[in-house]
Amino acid sequence: MSWGLKNRLNRIIKPKTGKTVMLAIDHGYFLGPTTGLESPGETIKPLLPYADALMPTRGVLRTSVDPKTDTPVVLRVSGGNSIIGEDLSKEGIITSIEEAIRLNCAAVALSIYVGSKYEHQTLLNLSKLVDEGERYGMPVLAVTAVGKDMARDARYLSLACRIAAELGAHFVKTYYCEDFPKVVASCPVPVVMAGGKKLPEKEALELTFNAIKDGASGVDMGRNIFQSNNPVSMIKAVRAIVHKKASVNEAFEIYK
Repeated sequence: MSWGLKNRLNRIIKPKTGKTVMLAIDHGYFLGPTTGLESPGETIKPLLPYADALMPTRGVLRTSVDPKTDTPVVLRVSGGNSIIGEDLSKEGIITSIEEAIRLNCAAVALSIYVGSKYEHQTLLNLSKLVDEGERYGMPVLAVTAVGKDMARDARYLSLACRIAAELGAHFVKTYYCEDFPKVVASCPVPVVMAGGKKLPEKEALELTFNAIKDGASGVDMGRNIFQSNNPVSMIKAVRAIVHKKASVNEAFEIYK
């Protein structure tokens, strides 16, 4: 791993704690104007100081993120589908590594759909992106996307995460599940937990606590932060668990 690649990765996963709090705001690439992200600039601005990394598309990054920020960017570079399209797994690479470098990104991210109709295509996307990333010193985050027909259990998620690592992903984003320590133990690169659908705030904090306790290197949350009644308090509470080992009750008091 080159110095530049290591340096970029250390900007995201903080060496002091070995953890990260990423803010996912890339939902619009297939969902359109998601609730809470109708005006992305307004949503992002108050949350940016509390995120260890931001995960947008290039369009939102260019139009809605202050270029004076020093928050690292993990750029979504896969897409080409929509919620009303043929199949969500039919993704391609929509943004080049060169563009990610021009945008001063710290990493690039794409989804893989293990077990889906277009599994082969998405795994080849990952392999090619890793090749390009290694050439330019750019880390690659593989997101283990889960279709409606796939189980979010340890067997499936371990399979997807391990395949991503075997193909060269530098870190992996996946869902929490029962026996999550098995998923982490079988993946030789850092595992970041995906926040998933909106939960009541205390439940989202319990999810965060359990993921960190079970070995996750951090969280990448979107809807559980920006759809909260108080997004800034929520991201502060999540940070307390991830970086300061706060309990669920301590974090919930921060939220309240």
